[in-house]
Amino acid sequence: MIEVLSGRYGTCDGVSRRSFVRVGCLGIAGLNLADLFRTRARAGQTKSTRDGSAVIQIFLGGGPSHIDTFDPKPSAPTEFRGAFRAIGTDVPGVIVSELFPRLAKNLDKVSIVRSLRHTTADHGSGSHWVMTGYPAPQALLRTNARPSTGSIAAKLRGGLGSGVPPYVALPNDPSFANAAYLGPAYNPFTLTGDPTKTLRVRDLDPAPGITLERLDDRRRLLHELDSIDRSRDDSGMMEGLDEFYAQAYQLITDPKARRAFDLSAEPAKVRERYGMTSVGQSCLLARRLIEAGTTFVTVADGGWDHHDNIPKRCRIQAPMLDSALSALVSDLSDRGLSNRVLVVVWGEFGRTPRVNRSAGRDHWPGAMSAILAGGGLKTGIVVGSTGSKGEFPVERPLGPEDVIQTMYHVLGIDPNHEFIDDSGRPTRVLNQGAPIPELI
Repeated sequence: MIEVLSGRYGTCDGVSRRSFVRVGCLGIAGLNLADLFRTRARAGQTKSTRDGSAVIQIFLGGGPSHIDTFDPKPSAPTEFRGAFRAIGTDVPGVIVSELFPRLAKNLDKVSIVRSLRHTTADHGSGSHWVMTGYPAPQALLRTNARPSTGSIAAKLRGGLGSGVPPYVALPNDPSFANAAYLGPAYNPFTLTGDPTKTLRVRDLDPAPGITLERLDDRRRLLHELDSIDRSRDDSGMMEGLDEFYAQAYQLITDPKARRAFDLSAEPAKVRERYGMTSVGQSCLLARRLIEAGTTFVTVADGGWDHHDNIPKRCRIQAPMLDSALSALVSDLSDRGLSNRVLVVVWGEFGRTPRVNRSAGRDHWPGAMSAILAGGGLKTGIVVGSTGSKGEFPVERPLGPEDVIQTMYHVLGIDPNHEFIDDSGRPTRVLNQGAPIPELI
């Protein structure tokens, strides 16, 4: 049996989630992964105009400081400016924090949106807004109130290649990355294990003593069981033993699918360039999965909830992101993938412009930044701006829904497409915002 479990992600308000998908080759557990692949067939009902496009979303869980990352304020008073210098980039007139020297040399390949904002300072509500495009009251946030962007992509686009899931979260799924009323078939496929220590993702290996020949015998047995009167199965579980089960089986047995998850196939220099960190190796794995046919990958990089000691925390965490992001953007460009693969980097909100008494910054939805690269969008530009102290947008205020509409534009997904929600009402993919015209 293959067992795939997500890790935990926590913030100061205690928001956490732990989900699991068990992929078994004998019994009901095997149906969940089969359901994942059902997305590929159903996606044929809604053809995309950009069938080769894909998205890698890097979610900085906890909410990074916009001032200490991509919107520095070198002329502001010390209590706003913070501990870090601003440095120039390869785009004249554009600066970033000194914590991102590698990205600074590749800024011509990305664009920065500096004028994002929304209205909730709660981790759960903010994460839901960024993951789905919709705000949601905290009282409704025991699970997704709306489908995540990745789940929408899995539903309407499916995957681009055989044997790999259409939607993957690495190294685990962050809060509100799931499918809500679309059903568990469109939740992200998640992995266990630390990509910095596990060269081959062990969850694609059968359990000890289970050879691929025995696995095939069990598959044939399930096929024979499938001939039992299916009409008596009101639960729909038996559907997991149809042709879509064969696609789940393919994830385990298809050499192409297995190679996609095998980081040991990458040269050591490439792995080191991304950084031997969780975010670095997850970004590298995301690139490999996109090349193999996955449509949407969310890389979860938590721990950005810096209420205290930002200088120490950022000096540890930001260089890891700098290496991972700069390597990913360069790799996609060098491999000719920039026109079809969009990279989006953001968190659930920004941080307070004024440094607090603990040398940290608190929750601040009034201003936040995002990085967008590739996807055929314009690069080397800055969209919007905040005031001299980074408090609020003063030019081109935008919301999470505008970034997500831009993702849907790249993916060729119609935001006016309607689903039927749990209450039986038609619900649009996204009923607010618009693609960011400066980037298109």
